[in-house]
Amino acid sequence: MSVDLESLYTDLHAHPELSFQETRTAGVIARHLAELGLPVEEGVGRTGVVTRIDNGEGPVVWLRADMDGLPVEEQTGLAYASTARGTDPAGNAVPVMHACGHDMHVTALIGALERLVATREQWSGTIVAVFQPAEEYGAGSQAMIADGVLTRYPTPDIVLGQHVTPLPAGVIGVRPGTQMAASDGLTVVLHGRGGHGSRPHSTIDPVVMAAATVMRLQTVVSREVDPRDVAVVTVGSIHAGLKNNIIPAEAKLELSLRYPDDAARSRVMTKVERIIRAEAAASGAEQEPTISTDHTLPPTINDPDATARLTTAFRRSFGEASVVDPGMFTGSEDVSWFARESGAPLVFWFWGGVDPQAFADAMAAGTMERDIPTNHSPFFAPVMQPTIDRGVENLVVAAREFLG
Repeated sequence: MSVDLESLYTDLHAHPELSFQETRTAGVIARHLAELGLPVEEGVGRTGVVTRIDNGEGPVVWLRADMDGLPVEEQTGLAYASTARGTDPAGNAVPVMHACGHDMHVTALIGALERLVATREQWSGTIVAVFQPAEEYGAGSQAMIADGVLTRYPTPDIVLGQHVTPLPAGVIGVRPGTQMAASDGLTVVLHGRGGHGSRPHSTIDPVVMAAATVMRLQTVVSREVDPRDVAVVTVGSIHAGLKNNIIPAEAKLELSLRYPDDAARSRVMTKVERIIRAEAAASGAEQEPTISTDHTLPPTINDPDATARLTTAFRRSFGEASVVDPGMFTGSEDVSWFARESGAPLVFWFWGGVDPQAFADAMAAGTMERDIPTNHSPFFAPVMQPTIDRGVENLVVAAREFLG
C-alpha cells in the first residue's frame, strides 16, 4: 500500500515540534519506514531517525531531510494550520509552526524512499536516509555525528539534500560553489548599573547602550563591507528590564551574522565586536560586554563536478527551463557537516513551492516582498501540489544519478 503523501504532509504540518523535541515527528517517520520494510534507528543525535536500503554493490548515497519547526504563530488560514504550542530552551511557552518547510522535506524523502524501494531492480548500491533534528539551532547534524552516525553507517560517496523555497512550483534552483552563507549566532550581554528610573544619572543605562549598539551595528554592512560583497548583520532579539521605573543592570542582544566564506567571517566578526565594545566604553560601562557564540555554521558549498552532473540530470528529467541558478542564499544550513566530516561531495538544491501564476503576478506587479511569503514567515505555506510530487521526483532523480 502506497503512502498517502498529502495526508502525511498535512499531519506533519499540523503537528510541528521545536528543535530536539521532534519525538512525535520521529515516531511518524519511523512508522512509515517500517511499513516500507526498512530498518529504523531512532534517537540518533537525540531525536533523529536513520534508515538504509542495501541493494547490492555500488555507490553509497546519503539523502537528508530536516524535521524541526519554529517558534512562530501560524497565520496562513489553512484548514490544517498548526495550533501547536511548545516550550523553548528558556522555558517560555511559544507557538510552533513549520514556517520553513521541513514538513515538506520529510514528506518528500519518505515518498522518494518508497519509490526507490519499489524500483530496486533498476539501481544498485546503498542509500542512507537521514531525518535530522534541530536544523534551526544549527546543531542537529553535529549531534548525529557525535552520536556516531558516520561510523555506524556506510561512508557516503555523495550527500544530497533539498529545501523548499519561494520559487515557482516545478522550478529547481541549484548552483556550483557556495549555495548558502556561513553564519554565527551571537549572544551579547551589555553590563550597566541599575537603579531608579527617576535617577538615571546614578546609573549606567544598558537600554541606551543597547540602542546605540543596535544602530551602530547597521553601519557594518552599509559602511564597512565592500558593496560587491555579501554580508548580513541582524539583531533579532533585545531583552532588558522588567518595569518602566527601573533601569536594569544589563541588556541582552541576540545577533545573526552571515557571510560567504571564512575570510569575510573574520572581517565582519572583528567589526561587530569592535562596535559592541566601543559603545559599551562610550556609555561608561564598568564591565566589558560578554560576547558568546551560540552556533557557527559553515557555508553550504556544492561540489562543482557533482553539481554539474546533477544539473544535467535535472534538465534531462524536467526540462531546461525548470532548472535555474538562484544565486547564493544568505540563509544558512548545517547539512554540510555530513559532507565535511565524511570527506564526501555535497549537492544541496532548492525547489519551488509557490503557485506559478501567483509568482508571475507578483513579479509583474513588483509585489514579491508583500505577496510571496518567505521561509520563517507566519504566512509561509507551499502549495501542496505539485510541490510534494516534484520534491519526491527530485530526490529520486538525484539518487539514481549517483547510484549504480
